Amino acid sequence: MRAPNRWAVAVRLPSGEIECSTNDLPRLSSRSRVARVPFIRGILVLYESLALGFKALSWSAQRAVDDEEEELTGLQLAGTITLSVVAVLAIFILAPLGVARLLSPLLGGSSFAFNVVDGVVRGLLFIGYVWAIGRSKEIKRVFEYHGAEHQTIHAYEAGQALTVENIQTHPPEHPRCGTNFLLIVVLLALIVFTLIGRDIPWQWLIGSRILLIPVIAGLAYEILRFSGLHGGEALGRFLAAPGLWLQKLTTSHPSDDQVEVAVASLLAALTEEEVEEVKARGPVCPAALRAVE
Repeated sequence: MRAPNRWAVAVRLPSGEIECSTNDLPRLSSRSRVARVPFIRGILVLYESLALGFKALSWSAQRAVDDEEEELTGLQLAGTITLSVVAVLAIFILAPLGVARLLSPLLGGSSFAFNVVDGVVRGLLFIGYVWAIGRSKEIKRVFEYHGAEHQTIHAYEAGQALTVENIQTHPPEHPRCGTNFLLIVVLLALIVFTLIGRDIPWQWLIGSRILLIPVIAGLAYEILRFSGLHGGEALGRFLAAPGLWLQKLTTSHPSDDQVEVAVASLLAALTEEEVEEVKARGPVCPAALRAVE
């Protein structure tokens, strides 16, 4: 969970208890003037989000293992991240270009058609990948925790008491989810790469796909930010809709014990004053309170 000045992660230990880790982290815009510049700030937010995600993943994985299992080493984590980046480039950059190149004879040499095929294949691979990993028992459980996170935030933003019963009445999709960001990046990539054309050397064509990712990410962040600020307006709802549809694949309804972990993470990210305000609303999930007190 990320709050304005802190972030926190919670995990259920093999013993059944919930453990939290809280870290101070002021808004990026308050730490860097560059982070206030439109389009550039999206790149910085993306980088920071990835860094926090890997930190949270590493910590939770190490805390959740049984005593007999070894903790992840820094080298193992670095190797996993490197392999992940290489796999992403191979699947979502090289593979679509390869398919488009194979179909070039059927496209009549049209740069527009080439780039459309490249973008459509990338989009289908992305959605297919998300669907496929969701069939895994482990990733399905991750998606359930994803839903628990969103449902808890819905209840918190609605001013409700943070009980499991209240939280379970909310949908697992949320308009400010990072899933929306990823889908916007995929759609923008289709548009931007189509404008570039294909009449450049093959190595430059591949390089342009990689080098323009930060540019596209910066633009995607601005669109996501706009939709979040104008969520009650028609345009804001229109921009958020594709991401909400995609969240049908990346979120699931959680179990009650998963909701307890999400509440603990949210409480750990809030200040003491904010936690007291939450308590004033009514009962709070007891297991989550024990984890942060």
